[in-house]
Amino acid sequence: MRKLALGLAGLAALSAASTQAQERDASAVSVPPPAVSSIALIPPCNAGPYIVFFEWDQSELAPEAAQILDSAYAAYANCGTLDMRLIGHTDRSGSDAHNVKLGARRAASVREYLLSKGVPAKQISTGTRGEADNRTPTQDGIRQMENRRVEITYHSPSER
Repeated sequence: MRKLALGLAGLAALSAASTQAQERDASAVSVPPPAVSSIALIPPCNAGPYIVFFEWDQSELAPEAAQILDSAYAAYANCGTLDMRLIGHTDRSGSDAHNVKLGARRAASVREYLLSKGVPAKQISTGTRGEADNRTPTQDGIRQMENRRVEITYHSPSER
């Protein structure tokens, strides 16, 4: 009888150990895999161009420019180490010399806005094309809104 009691006690201990092992294995299997959906939520870098238009002979930003510039700034956060390039343009209604300076002032206005948002100065390059490189070809002396702009693009720092 004693042998039988020891045998039953041994079986009970063995059964308890087996149940604990099964519970450990079951809990290990029920752990969900790591979520990968967060990777899909990161928007891709949109390198532009983002285009801000200006009134005739003006370099001040119009109120509607903020929405475009805010989009360009949001893209900055997704473009990693890419730099911003700002190129100012004019229409063909002024002299070449005046338009080169006006294009530079327009690029400077956009630069100041982006700096105020937190883009580091070292990551912004500016330039001007004046009345060269019009979006809408026109004859000299013609005012054309589509040509009065700053184009914002992203590029590798080595392309500076």
